Amino acid sequence: MGNICRSPMAERLLARAVRDRAGDADGDTLIRSVSAGTGGWHEGEEMNPPAARLVRARRGTDEDFLARKLRGDFIDDADLILTATADQYDYVVALRPEAADRTFVLGEFGRLLGAVNAAGLPPAEAKPEAVHARGVAIVEQAATLRGPDAPQAADDLDDPWGRGDQTFQRVADEIEDTTMPLAALLLP
Repeated sequence: MGNICRSPMAERLLARAVRDRAGDADGDTLIRSVSAGTGGWHEGEEMNPPAARLVRARRGTDEDFLARKLRGDFIDDADLILTATADQYDYVVALRPEAADRTFVLGEFGRLLGAVNAAGLPPAEAKPEAVHARGVAIVEQAATLRGPDAPQAADDLDDPWGRGDQTFQRVADEIEDTTMPLAALLLP
């Protein structure tokens, strides 16, 4: 919502997961992972301190992060949009209905990743074009697997803002339940 807790954690933990799998390649050039909030009340602020500590503890970085509000052109530029909640999914699709097939609640996408047929994906290679082609194919398969089904209530990530470190830890674990398998599919 405010782009200072869940979404920046997901942004940075996905980037770290890809870097971890990239081997000798520069993981930062393989994907572009960015986040934005549905509300602009924290625009220009740094990551929430507990979220930043947690990202650093998991070998990610909070450097140079500044919160921003979601705009339509961000959606237009994205091959995959992951939201923290079904309400945020609805917000994205209301802004850009054509983005519905590449927009998922994070937990929903994580559930669907387990059913993606890796053999049906383009060849894996630690090069930007190969990662992009494989990523687009993963998103297409996930959209087909989802069909007309709505996300489940358990797919939503709790908002940890103002809550204790245990909540931030649990939310980060849930984020990594999706970002790590996604990185493994992109770069097996």
